[in-house]
Amino acid sequence: MASQPSASELRRARFARRLPAALSELDGPEHGTVCLPLHLAWSGLTTFDLDQPRLRMSYYRIVLAEGLHDDLVHYLNRDHLVDLWPVLRTLVSRDVREVWESSFEELARSDQAAA
Repeated sequence: MASQPSASELRRARFARRLPAALSELDGPEHGTVCLPLHLAWSGLTTFDLDQPRLRMSYYRIVLAEGLHDDLVHYLNRDHLVDLWPVLRTLVSRDVREVWESSFEELARSDQAAA
């Protein structure tokens, strides 16, 4: 009898299906104010000033956790993600962190550089 996948394995598979093929696809805004749609920011803040470090970090946490493929490529910016990753990786779930780091060597390396 085949064993059932764990809840964590199911979550990781769900996050993996959403990923872009490459970080270079992340073409989101670099600066300014962004209003996230309700399917992403369904509780709390919906408008984020990306020039404010704390708001930018909250914005990235929300998009990484809730975003579908099109949301990720539309709202995330490659350079910001790489710059934020050493801290951001400690603020997202283990499942999100492991999926992104196992899929993008650049993020896994940024973690090692920060250690």
